Formats: sequence, C-alpha cells, structure tokens
Amino acid sequence: MLVSLTVGKVDAGVTVLLTPDKRLIEFPSILLPPNITSGSIVDITVSRNHGSEETADQRFAALQDQIFNAFGASEPVAPVLRCRNATQTSVVLEWDPIELATADLISLSLYRNGQKAGNIPRPLHMHSTKISGLAVDTEYAFHLVLRTSAGTMASPQVVVRTHKMTDLSGITITTGILPAGQRDGLAKAVERIGAKIVDGVRIDTTHFVTTEGRGMAWEKAVEMNIPVVRPEWVEACETNGRILGVTKFYLDALRPGPPESEETTPKASAQVPDQQQTKSLPPDPPAENGNGAAATGEKKEAEESSDDDDDDSDDNEDGGAADSEKAEEKAKSADAEQKMRLEDKDTQKVALRPGQAAASGKEEGTEGDDEDGGVDEKQPAPSPGDGASFQDVAL
Repeated sequence: MLVSLTVGKVDAGVTVLLTPDKRLIEFPSILLPPNITSGSIVDITVSRNHGSEETADQRFAALQDQIFNAFGASEPVAPVLRCRNATQTSVVLEWDPIELATADLISLSLYRNGQKAGNIPRPLHMHSTKISGLAVDTEYAFHLVLRTSAGTMASPQVVVRTHKMTDLSGITITTGILPAGQRDGLAKAVERIGAKIVDGVRIDTTHFVTTEGRGMAWEKAVEMNIPVVRPEWVEACETNGRILGVTKFYLDALRPGPPESEETTPKASAQVPDQQQTKSLPPDPPAENGNGAAATGEKKEAEESSDDDDDDSDDNEDGGAADSEKAEEKAKSADAEQKMRLEDKDTQKVALRPGQAAASGKEEGTEGDDEDGGVDEKQPAPSPGDGASFQDVAL
C-alpha cells in the first residue's frame, strides 16, 4: 500500500505529516529521507510482515511452556509411610523425603488410630520418628497428613502390632566397649533370641550394651535416652524366654551381691492382759466438814475400800475374768455407798445462835469480804464443843 504524505513542520525528533484529507500524523524524523523540508511530499509503503509475526508467536509459546514446566507441571506428592521396627512398647516409622514441587510446606502431622498424635519437627530434614509408651500386643494404625499451599495430601495407613513379651525379635542392640570373648558370646546370644545387632546408634536402637561408660557411641546413646545395660541383660532375657526390665542391669547400677543377713529385731515383750494390768484406784478422800470424827470415819472406810479393791485386783490376777467382774461390781457398790454418805453429810446443817450466825455469815461471805476482813472461807464451822451447849444444836 503506497501512501503520499505532505511534510509539515519538521523538528529534530518528530515531523508532522499531512494526509490528503488533512489529518496530522506525527512521524519520527530519523525515518525520513535527508534534506526534507516543509512542503515536501514523501511516499510511504505499508505492508504486513507474516514471517515476523509467526516468529514472534513461536517465541511467545516457548516462553509459556518454560514457565509451565517450571511452576505448573509438578504437584506435591503424598508421603509414603512404612514401619521400620516395632517392640513391645514402641514403634519406629519412616517415610521418603517429601516432594513439594513449587508449593510451600505448611505442616506434616502424624495420626494414630484416626487421632492426631502431633506434628513432625523439621519435616524437610527428618524422615523417621519413634512412638513410645504403647501397650503390649496391641494393634495401631498410623498415617501422615501433608499440608501445603497447593492442597492437603494423606498417606495410606500403616497397621502395626506391638510384640508380645516373649517375642524378642524387635530388640535392636548397639554394642560399645566389650572384651573380645564377651562380644562373641553376646553375638551368639542375640542370634539365639532372634534379636539383631546394628552398627552405630540409630533411632531404632533399643539397647546399648557395654561394660564401660565411655566413647562417642556411648555419649550418643545417653543423649538419645537409650538404655545402657550390661551383657548380663541379654543372658537374663534368654534364660527367662521373655524381655526383662533393665533397671537391675544398668551400667551404673550396683551389681547383685550376697544377701545381707537379716537383723534380728528384739521381740516385743509380752503384754499383760488389760484385766491383769488394770487395778482399781482408791476413791478420792472426802471433803472436810464440821464433824472431824465423821471425816476420820470416812477416811477409814476409804482405806478399807481401797484395800478391798487391791485384794480384789490380786484375786483377779489369780482367778481370771470371773473374779475381775466381781471386783468391779464390789468397787462400784463401795463408790456408790461412799457417795451416798457424802451427800448425807452435806444435807446436815448445824443451827447456830444469832450471835454465831453473824460470824458464820461473815465466814461464808463473798470474795470481797475475804479481801476486806481476811477471813478464810475454808475455816471450819464451830463444833458443839466450841462453847455451845448440846441444847443449841438442832439435829
């Protein structure tokens, strides 16, 4: 297509061209022929370049394919879980390295029997884990769940059954420093019980057997909380035909020695029966009253009652339970009789003359009177022989 245009204004960068229908077109001055001035007429041929278009399309398609192959062709892959080792109370699980493609990792979780057991720390670097504290001879189902920015994928379930106490195939032993002869004997014993010996301390190592607590392997076993036991533990397991606890076989535990002689404890002295040890106590002495003779008589009766009680107690020791019951009944009757006599003595009141009544009232005054007059409340009342005639006493 040929187009004739009239040159209008010419500048260093842009030239204004006029079409036959008086339209303005800005055209780069560098593309015009030299020595062009205002009023010059130029012919411009315009055509479509199909080859260039095809080449540009091919280049664009190749770039799109490169981007797709780099970021859109691959997807995250679900992890594959498998059991590495199982014992009576623990299971070691492992899986292949995680393939995330171009997605971002969110988390990797372990599920046990359909419930979340926890997240795997550093999932891009850790490819195994150990689950402890399981029940003996019990079936468990495990699976992993991978969460990424491209979606969530779950691994197939792995069913594991823990071993019985008599199944020693799950024991994995790493040996430390051992004498040559003892090492050979340990290897044969391990083979007989169906266990295995591995080189180096691994995540599936269940026991570290050594006779000396030193070395790099021993330090790693201690760091990983692996039981460090003596070779006698393997021999004990073989003898008993079942797995045994390691408490008595720890390397730093005391070796079993001869049983200590039992200390003889002094025999407890034979206790006298309560009926033979218990003796009736003598009754309390009666309170003083105005009649000194009565008090003396009551004192004699109390002593006689006490003597009777002592005699009864001696009889009880010789005669047994029957005599004891009789002695108790006799003591009770004596106490009751003495109490009645005391009550009778308290009910007897001595009538004093008017002159002595005032003195008696002063003696029986309050504490304030005692403080003022210094009269003792415990001063006995005058007896009939203290200046009073027999007629003045009211019986």
